[in-house]
Amino acid sequence: MSKNKVLINKTKQILTAGLVAVCGFGAMAQKNQKPNILLILADDLGYRDCGFTGNKMFETPNIDAAAKKGIVFNKAYAAAGNCAPSRAGLLSGCYSPRTGVYAVGSTTRGPIKEMKLVPVPNNTELNGNFVTIAEAMKAQGYTTGLFGKWHLGHSATTKPEAQGFDVYFDPRKDNPNQRRNVPDDPKSIFTLTEAAIKFMNSNKGKPTFTYLAHHAIHSSLESRPESLEKFVKKGADKKLQLYAACLYDLDAGVGKIMEFLKTSGLGQNTLVIFTSDNGATQQSSQEPLRGNKGCYYEGGIREPFIAVWPNKIKPGSEQNTPIINVDLYPTFLAAAGNDDIKLDGENLLPLFLDQNKTTKRDKIFWHFPGYLNDPVIRGRDKIFRTRPVTTMRKGDWKILLYHEEWLLGTGAKTNDNCNAVEIYNLKDDEGERVDLSNINIPKRDELLGDLLKWIRETNAPLPTAITETNKPVLSEGGKE
Repeated sequence: MSKNKVLINKTKQILTAGLVAVCGFGAMAQKNQKPNILLILADDLGYRDCGFTGNKMFETPNIDAAAKKGIVFNKAYAAAGNCAPSRAGLLSGCYSPRTGVYAVGSTTRGPIKEMKLVPVPNNTELNGNFVTIAEAMKAQGYTTGLFGKWHLGHSATTKPEAQGFDVYFDPRKDNPNQRRNVPDDPKSIFTLTEAAIKFMNSNKGKPTFTYLAHHAIHSSLESRPESLEKFVKKGADKKLQLYAACLYDLDAGVGKIMEFLKTSGLGQNTLVIFTSDNGATQQSSQEPLRGNKGCYYEGGIREPFIAVWPNKIKPGSEQNTPIINVDLYPTFLAAAGNDDIKLDGENLLPLFLDQNKTTKRDKIFWHFPGYLNDPVIRGRDKIFRTRPVTTMRKGDWKILLYHEEWLLGTGAKTNDNCNAVEIYNLKDDEGERVDLSNINIPKRDELLGDLLKWIRETNAPLPTAITETNKPVLSEGGKE
């Protein structure tokens, strides 16, 4: 049995045991009505793209208004540097070595001749053996709906309807990134928003889990003509005008659903999360953060993150504790009444309700054992967005372990000069400009020890050396 199959089975057993507790809890009398949960997930929205995170050119008035109504997490992360693995982490509550979803389509992306290792094969779907967040919420008595991008398989066992969603609607399911000439509904922003509103409205009186997974602002970019004209007149950089307009329309969709929650009265008992699946494309610089979508520097994985919950979350509050989107699974379950599930993520409710609280853990992790084409802004590489790498944040410190140099350079034996390890103090160097791996050697070795321990504990698969009988095979691998 493969490592991934063993990990899936173990995860299934853990979650199934937890869901027995969930069902038992649901049978108990509860004095308080369970909250509705609305997760709004943007596509390719970078941390620095929003007004509330400091952008002066783009305009996100509705997202900024939501930030003022709730709590902002300044150090929130996606589970991966691009779409499918990030969503797999969110839906499963598990790090990527457990799901085996590392990339979109393939982990062999870019020029074969430049690859020094054979990547770990990629799972293109989230295995149906995982108990998804939607299935877990259904066990708590929730009606569940997905409106928009799934990106984790459409076979009989991996499609959304087989993974816990009572309702699934996505007019862009086929060729989602293809540009369409629908000037009043770019990227189906408003169609998806209206469908989510209809779902919540028609299920009043019973708890709902609504996953509104927008296609915006992923390329191909689209916008309403008047939105584009707004940024042309504003004098935005020509290459960013359509990007800004698409984001402005996404923001309008957020405003529409937030207004519905207010006028319908549902907002008083709804926990709303707004975040993104990964960093921005190279079209939008994330400075002072380094990098973009597809890499594991801050610009590739740090995300805007807002939580709004009237009478629960203090408006205008902030949190500086690092969190990651695998935390949403146990958080939503805890909000629904069960905090016993043990996953890679951690329940964030205590942090939502008290900005002085912090997580029990002190480390979060990322693992990407493959290659992604096209370099990022201020990246390590002039060829790839990333090469095989495992990453950890511990407190203010971050380590990146690059496996080409580590595995082929015999690891720790040549650690001082093999260029395998980079460490940064994000408190002093948020832009990851000064690698301290050969300056603060005790800290480097501490972080490296923690990271290698996690690799062993999760059985994280590593790429292998190239031989005559084992060579990378180029794949189209999607366009992300």
